[in-house]
Amino acid sequence: MAPDRQPMLEGGLVMLRPSTPADWDALFAVASDPLLWEVHPAHDRWQEPVFRAYFDAGIASGGALTIVDKATGTVIGSSRFDNWVPEADEIEIGWTYLARAYWGGVYNREIKRLMLDHIHRFVRTAVFTVGVGNLRSRRAMEKIGGVARPGTVERMMAGEMKPHLIYEITRP
Repeated sequence: MAPDRQPMLEGGLVMLRPSTPADWDALFAVASDPLLWEVHPAHDRWQEPVFRAYFDAGIASGGALTIVDKATGTVIGSSRFDNWVPEADEIEIGWTYLARAYWGGVYNREIKRLMLDHIHRFVRTAVFTVGVGNLRSRRAMEKIGGVARPGTVERMMAGEMKPHLIYEITRP
């Protein structure tokens, strides 16, 4: 059975809902902060043309989710389910970014818990691709139980091939 990649998910702090083209303004308002991308391999994603390509790819993927702060109704970021590999019984969770006011772990942990609880009903393993130099995201992955696979993979980011680690979290 194909996984539902655009669910409505709700926790105590956030709601995740399917992204639509109408989310452009709110998501770009969050993403246009250069400090969000400072240690990310796609360090230029704050620029409108670069973010436009990222946003359009997310919409086209059929797995993009917009993250809303339940207390205020404010759009605070985005995440995505993509790259489902049925024969490996895995799917990738990623492309996540949050407004800096929501950094610090509590929001990210809830977002990832909601996404993992949902997707593990369909697939055994969720994988996360993290730039080797993105220590902030690597620490966040380890805090939620991600285990790095041996070796690295190369991904195109900001016009260059850059090494990434693959973390995985398997269904309990």
